Amino acid sequence: MTAQPPAFFEGTEMPTTGWWEVLWPDPAAVLRAVELEPEMDAVDLCSGNGWFTLPMARMARRVLAVDIDAAMLDAARAYLEQHRVANVTYREADAYALPEFAQDADFIFMANAFHGVPDRPRLARAVRDALKPGGRFTIVNWHPRPREETPVLGEPRGPRTELRLSVEETTAAVTAGGLMHVATVKLPPYHYGAIFRR
Repeated sequence: MTAQPPAFFEGTEMPTTGWWEVLWPDPAAVLRAVELEPEMDAVDLCSGNGWFTLPMARMARRVLAVDIDAAMLDAARAYLEQHRVANVTYREADAYALPEFAQDADFIFMANAFHGVPDRPRLARAVRDALKPGGRFTIVNWHPRPREETPVLGEPRGPRTELRLSVEETTAAVTAGGLMHVATVKLPPYHYGAIFRR
């Protein structure tokens, strides 16, 4: 097993090829549902292999893809270059350090990683400090169902059951960091999108 960076969030390893695409066949629709708008300056936080970064780049003015795993960023860069996307900057960094290199973002997106964050209010404060006034933070999370109840391609998928967070738990952590919860959207079959505003 490959050693992870010291600040790697627990339970956020990228899925194997195949089932991720089945689970998220239309990532652009997810981004529209969580209110990414054209001409926004966006951040894909814990961007992984770029599955959401590509449609984000096609919708937003500029995108910053942030991940602590250099191999994942390399995979994302190769994927986006294959699709001739040129409005993305890549940053290998700890998510808690976001305000050190991102300011005045309109939209910060975090998919399938918040459940593994050790200090969630701290991360929410970092996001708040990287957003412009009125900017939005969207978290896409697995519903807190037993892992055995969230199969994709016939196998249980997603984080361990004990890592999953309810909407209420996510909201409490993020509002403790100084952001306001404004909406929650359903993202079938197994996710929700929680939207917060600075």
